[in-house]
Amino acid sequence: MQTVFDGPVDPQLVERSLVASNFGSMWLDVRRPEYPQLTAPVSCDLLVVGGGYTGLWTALHAAERHPDRRIVLIEANRIGWAASGRNGGFVDASLTHGAENGKTRWPNEIDTLDAMGLQNLDGMQSDIERLGLDAEWQRTGMLSVATEPHQVEWLRHAADSGEGRFLDTQQVRAEANSPTYLAGLFSPDSCAIVHPAKLALELARACTDAGVQIYERANATGLDTDGSALRVQTATATITARQAVLATNVYKSLLRRNRLHTVPVYDYVLSTEPLTDGQLDRIGWRNRQGIGDCANQFHYYRLTKDNRIVWGGYDAVYHFGGKVDPAYEDRPATYRSLAAHFFITFPQLDDVRFSHRWAGAIDTNTRFCAHWGLARDDRVAYVNGFTGLGVGAARFAADVCLDLLEGIPTARTELQMVRDRPMPFPPEPIASVGIQATRWSLDRADHSAGRRNIFLRTLDALGLGFDS
Repeated sequence: MQTVFDGPVDPQLVERSLVASNFGSMWLDVRRPEYPQLTAPVSCDLLVVGGGYTGLWTALHAAERHPDRRIVLIEANRIGWAASGRNGGFVDASLTHGAENGKTRWPNEIDTLDAMGLQNLDGMQSDIERLGLDAEWQRTGMLSVATEPHQVEWLRHAADSGEGRFLDTQQVRAEANSPTYLAGLFSPDSCAIVHPAKLALELARACTDAGVQIYERANATGLDTDGSALRVQTATATITARQAVLATNVYKSLLRRNRLHTVPVYDYVLSTEPLTDGQLDRIGWRNRQGIGDCANQFHYYRLTKDNRIVWGGYDAVYHFGGKVDPAYEDRPATYRSLAAHFFITFPQLDDVRFSHRWAGAIDTNTRFCAHWGLARDDRVAYVNGFTGLGVGAARFAADVCLDLLEGIPTARTELQMVRDRPMPFPPEPIASVGIQATRWSLDRADHSAGRRNIFLRTLDALGLGFDS
């Protein structure tokens, strides 16, 4: 059984659309301030390791909670250069990587998790406005679209469960005109869109304004907790701290216990050139919602401030050994597939060309959303495993880490979601076999009207299933 995205597309159209594209994240084509490198030993009250969203929110909120404390943040490369500068810019309220994943894993507290997710999204908007962060924030809502007949009932069920407003074919195509759309679900309050790199850079500015000391190109290579202080080694100096938060996500953890809990999966993205008013008129999309389809292998897309379409997803790729390697990022076959799916979705845009193509590694775990913990006599907090919906959840995760370090129970730290740890991945080659079997099975489900095979049903029964 074929899906709509198996349809034919002129290969010359695909090649023409990609031939002039630049390799690298469009978001990072902005002016980025340089932060100093670490050249001498420093000491602090709190050390944050990682200069992406999680680390930046942690440092900022720590400085606001305790303005008298010295806080240092180190980044192995540049602020926001990894996932925080390469994602689609969707700020989703979900803390559980979608409603179904949350309902399956924490049915008794999903209402609380949903409420906290919306509170976190509202709080993020408030922080951005209060601090004057130029992040191109737009509270557009999210439009989920059905592109296969069986997905229509999924959206009806979601609407009946209070997750949004159901749109029939005519209504959804009035929002964005694609011949692939059979129905839609619009959730007006659950999503915003931002410029990802600007958000990271503006958070870094707010951190420095609050007194946080930031060092770039300071790669943490070791953590020593003998004695009363923590010592983190870098290539050039040692940092001594009372407490630390590890916000390295997909990259190798300083804690050995975490190294089998996440694996990197590569996500691929295209961006068009700015659409003219005439091109935009062909598809409508005047309300500028974020859009995602309902398949297991789903596409996500949104408009930028200058009317580019950022188009990504579908082909999530795991490489044997679980390494993060820039060599995995330029994958021509995947970019051609993404371009073909774009023209299937919007055939009226056959004169549009792509300006950028890029990729990045997503950290995922066996429950497909963040997990937390404390280590080294409760002096080190960590969080990992966002699985691609971390733009909003990173702010919540940062507050959880700070709560854990303070050692005082809060509504956040009492959550079963926070107290539980996911099962680790098995070592290679078992991990690779299992992950590839899961990817193949999810693709088969998309080609079988959503029916999950015995392998997926077994994972579901074990609490390891994935439902996007």
